Amino acid sequence: MKRNGILNSSISSVLSSMGHTDLLCIGDCGLPIPDETKRIDLALRFNIPSFLETLDVVTDDMAVEAYILAEEIKDQNPEMMENIRTMMNKKFPNAVECFTSHENLKEQTKTCKAVIRTGEITAFSNIILVSACIFATQG
Repeated sequence: MKRNGILNSSISSVLSSMGHTDLLCIGDCGLPIPDETKRIDLALRFNIPSFLETLDVVTDDMAVEAYILAEEIKDQNPEMMENIRTMMNKKFPNAVECFTSHENLKEQTKTCKAVIRTGEITAFSNIILVSACIFATQG
């Protein structure tokens, strides 16, 4: 039995199979997930688990060089945007922050290795993480 890191076998499997520039999405419970994209559904009840706690755990096990948010988060959920920025700046100070329309973000989920669905119920609480090259980050 695994002692540390992500215990969810589906998430662990996806992370271990990712390469440089592969995409992984973490979304709120309302984000539509394309049939062709692997769905890892963690949602139990509204806000359980939350988007931020899921993002925190996943990014403890993943190297990130960039992340993509919906442009709409700026006006519709600025508190969440700031929470994401704070977390990402702390963990990945050189990661590039990108914005796209919510429609385009939903379209991009088709190219993600997986979409992790949380119980989050706040608007535009979705992120696409771009995998970094792990050996380039070793010092």
